[in-house]
Parts: sequence; C-alpha cells; structure tokens
Amino acid sequence: MTITLLNASRVTELLPMPQAIQAMAQAMAALSEGKGTVPPRMGCALPGGKGSMGLMPGAVVVPATAGAKLATLMPHNPAAGRPAIQAVVCLFDPDTGALSAILEGASLTRLRTAAVSGLATRLLAREDAATHGVFGCGALLPWHIDAICAARPSVSRTLIWGRDLARTQAAARREAQRTGREILAVEDASQAASCDVVSTITSAKTPVLLGKWLRPGTHVNLVGAHRSTDRETDTEAITRSRVFVDQRDGALREAGELLIPIAEGAYAADRIAGELGEVELRRVRGRQQHEDITLFKSLGVIVQDLIAARIIVERAAGRAATQVEW
Repeated sequence: MTITLLNASRVTELLPMPQAIQAMAQAMAALSEGKGTVPPRMGCALPGGKGSMGLMPGAVVVPATAGAKLATLMPHNPAAGRPAIQAVVCLFDPDTGALSAILEGASLTRLRTAAVSGLATRLLAREDAATHGVFGCGALLPWHIDAICAARPSVSRTLIWGRDLARTQAAARREAQRTGREILAVEDASQAASCDVVSTITSAKTPVLLGKWLRPGTHVNLVGAHRSTDRETDTEAITRSRVFVDQRDGALREAGELLIPIAEGAYAADRIAGELGEVELRRVRGRQQHEDITLFKSLGVIVQDLIAARIIVERAAGRAATQVEW
C-alpha cells in the first residue's frame, strides 16, 4: 500500500486561493444536496489541561471521498513561538478502506476556512464592494486578505483592527508589503466595521464587532468563534442581518452568535436564510436588495477539508510528492 505525504508548502502550492474557492463551492453544494456525511465533532482534553484534541471524520458521496482530520489546540503555544493548532488530514480509499494520503492539516484548515469566506463573499457581498475590514491579525489574516480579494477583485483597501495596536500595525505593514495593496491598521474598531465586507477572525469569546456599526449593504463573515458559549458579534448584528450558515444542524449546535440571541428570545432558528451550499445551488436567494446586511457564520465542516484534500492529492500525482510504503 502506497501513501502520499504532503507538507504545508505542497498543500498551499497545489491549491491556489481562486481554485480553493471553487473547491469550497463544490463542497458546500455537496453538503446541501445531502451528499456529505458530517458527524458531530469529537474531542477530549489533553493531560495537564494545556490543550485539547479534536477528531472530525466524514465522507462525500460524489466525488467518493472519505477521511478525517485530527487536530490539537494548544492556546499557550504562540507565546513560545509554536502554532496553536497542529493537525493532519487523512484520506482513505472509499472502496478498500486503505489509508491513501496524509496532508499537513493546519495549512489546509487555514486555506479552506478563508476560501469558504471567499465563497460567501462571492455569493453574498455587493458586486461593487471596495473595502474589507478585518477583526484580528493572527494566522488567518493573510489567507482572508487573499480570499476576499480573489472573490471581489474590486476590493482595493483593507482596514485591520486588533486588540494590540502595535501588533496590528506590524501585521498591516507586512501584508501591504506582501500584497502590494493598501492595507492599514485602525485603532477604532468601528472603522473596520464600516467597510463593505467585514471578516472576524479573532479568538474573542465576547463581541468585538457591534451591530450598530454595520452599514446597510455590508457583508459579514464570522469565522473565529466555534463554541456555543462564544461569539465575536452581538445580538444586534444578527437581528439586522440576513444570516447564512455552512450547515444548519452544526450552527444550531455550536454557533454562539446564533444560540445566544435565540436564548435571549431575540432571534429564532427559522430566521436563518439558508446554507451557503443552497445559495450556490440557487435553491435560496442570497442578497435580495442592495441595502441588505448579509452575514455568513462559518464553523467549518469536514467535507471542506476532504474535497480540498482530494483535489490536492490528485494534483500531486506525478509531481514528486513524497510516497511511502505502509
């Protein structure tokens, strides 16, 4: 049995952002068509209470794909110069069950997470969107800058807000140099929130983006929070928006941005406009009016990793990918 091994640089080299967005369109459509199996995430605390481990298995009917992601989350790692999230994605032959590929999973996660935000922006943001406001300056920042610009080439200016102004300014300078675009740090969070597209990629557990700051016509990508008790934005942002999710069941189990307003009695589950895949399939209309505020709550689902991994492995064939006998 031969197994293909792909490191982080190969993962990102083989699936550039525009093509990653297309891969996510395929993944989200498959999920909304009922062609993807997504069990609830499983996890456990690691010894010593320093972190946790999560397991996300899944399968897709078309194209036939099966696999799992195994990841560790170590919140204290960045202070020591190590990544907070480390992961692998494993693919298995759907006919024989044999392990066929192992991909470095943290880079794949960052790529597909940003690509899904890019897909949501392509489907839901105004076509004339010119500015992008980002909350957070961590590992997802460069990926989201690339994804939103790929989805909306009209975006010419990016404003970044973070809790630490000096760190945010350094990130803005780095990204401006990397991309050649106008990318600026802002001290006032409401400035980032006033952009045409807003992406939140923080580790916040309480709101950093307030609904009162959002202008009519804005599109919002909520990315950072992934627990039922955490949220990056407040109830007003949800009640003002036409809300879309990656998967209804998962969102109503894990998305604090929705569950907290529901518990408050300010929002109802049946107000969710649809899944992103339903918009891609044209079963649900996205933006209805120019002045709508659209909002995509991203939690991430394993079919995104599997579809992206499958494409990467197919492209790696014959390109000097590392292979080992098992």
